[in-house]
Amino acid sequence: MSYVKCYAGVILAFLVIDLAWIVFVAKPLYERTVGDLMRASPNLVAAGVFYLAYAAGIVVLACRPAMNTGAQTTALANGAVLGALAYGSFTVTNYALFKAWTTTLVVTDILWGTALTAVSAWIGLLATRL
Repeated sequence: MSYVKCYAGVILAFLVIDLAWIVFVAKPLYERTVGDLMRASPNLVAAGVFYLAYAAGIVVLACRPAMNTGAQTTALANGAVLGALAYGSFTVTNYALFKAWTTTLVVTDILWGTALTAVSAWIGLLATRL
């Protein structure tokens, strides 16, 4: 049952926080820099697959170790590492391939992924204690 609570906490936190980020920061930033590459509307199926799979990854790689140790810092640290690696892989690959991809996007994406994943893992851990 703890894993279900954790997953629910992670997915809820991730969706709510990321939606606010996308609407107020990411969408305007991406439109200014790589707008020609963007779809008119997002592929919601692809987004859903990402959110569901990534949340499971957060549970396994960040929350589970924290549940074993009981340390909130484990969830935060492991979430931060996972986020930096996942978002970094995406954005650095795009920087290597697309002329329009800027260092601002690279830095912003990595910092965002690090923070979002760390906080989502931490909230998932807290949800197991309810």
